[in-house]
Amino acid sequence: MTKTYRWGILSTGKIAHKFVQDLKLVPEAQVVAVGSRNQASADEFADLYNIPHRHSSYEALVADPDVDVIYIATPHAMHYDNSLLCLNAGKHVLCEQAFTLNAQQAREVIALARQKNLFIMDAIWTRFMPSIDEVRRMLHEDILGEIQMVNATFGFKPPYDPQARLFNPELGGGTLLDIGIYPIQLAFMVYGQKPDSFLTTAYIGATGVDERTGIIFNYSGGRMATINTAFTMQLSNDATIYGTNGYLHLHAPFWHTSTMTLSLTGQDPKLISKPLIGFGYTHEIMEVHTCLDAGQTESQWMPLDETIAIMETMDALRAQWGVVYPQEK
Repeated sequence: MTKTYRWGILSTGKIAHKFVQDLKLVPEAQVVAVGSRNQASADEFADLYNIPHRHSSYEALVADPDVDVIYIATPHAMHYDNSLLCLNAGKHVLCEQAFTLNAQQAREVIALARQKNLFIMDAIWTRFMPSIDEVRRMLHEDILGEIQMVNATFGFKPPYDPQARLFNPELGGGTLLDIGIYPIQLAFMVYGQKPDSFLTTAYIGATGVDERTGIIFNYSGGRMATINTAFTMQLSNDATIYGTNGYLHLHAPFWHTSTMTLSLTGQDPKLISKPLIGFGYTHEIMEVHTCLDAGQTESQWMPLDETIAIMETMDALRAQWGVVYPQEK
């Protein structure tokens, strides 16, 4: 008999709406509760999606006995406190990326989850999409040969508002935590390790956060990954993995793609299509269910030690740029 998992939604922002819309497409998922910082917001969200339990605080949400798993959809700077709140209430957690502000916070959250034997995962939805399943298969079978280079960009130009989430350091603003995580995690997945060293530069805007970055990760044997992020201009938002046998181009937006082109030496390019279910959050939701069904407290495709390693790498990048969040001072 298929088990149904009862989800609670912590926060009612834009991404929470998209997530719940996809949650409704997963037969084993039931959205039973939402928590906001005020009753009106919780009620409005719950009315949209026919959610029975509407809580006017996050504390009330995590205390709801009918909730099995909580999706955290707050800004980056709140993830640490929100995760601890959920775990201390005995709830499994899917926490939106970036997992925390820094590696120390990530270590503390993960230590608590392990202590309590609860599932927690960094919600890097890209890792669970059918296209990335195909990338992993190609890497495992050495279709591209030895991988020598990864290129990835993620950039767009939002309206400038120093108080908004993207630019406000108190909310963990800057490109690195918001969108830089996507090309960085791709490099981690392809090479299976932290970079041995890196070169980087960044443009730091008026609020003190990174608005444009260039990053080169270096690995043994001259292998590398080049990454660009921006809030000041539109980038191509694609990614390419280059090997000695050819290359694989992940079409834009690469972190949410359903199409890729495989170009092997001496062969015609091949278009690969891997459709998404819904908007794409469905795949990470199903991974949470798969892990819980198996009694696992972490995903093999987004392991917790890798989450810490990614945060450590982002800490090192910020240190070189001189970006420090108020919570770290």
